[in-house]
Amino acid sequence: YFSSLMQLLSNILLWDGIVPEDTVCDLGLSKLLNRYLLLNLLNTPPGPDNIEKCNKVVSCLPERWFRDLKSGSTLPQLTNFSQHLLQ
Repeated sequence: YFSSLMQLLSNILLWDGIVPEDTVCDLGLSKLLNRYLLLNLLNTPPGPDNIEKCNKVVSCLPERWFRDLKSGSTLPQLTNFSQHLLQ
């Protein structure tokens, strides 16, 4: 289930730069990540498997989305995911 969701997220994020960024962000982060992937991550026990899943999510996010952010801040759509990482 998780790998299918990750493949879908990865495919959606490939549209960054082709489709307006707010559309890609909304579909990929607000809809898919926050509704489905985060639920899966929250139900995965803490440990190496959860860390590996989180790394997969982070690795597919476009770096340019983070270039103009202040240190210690994140995109509003990633707030819940960031809180999960801090736990």
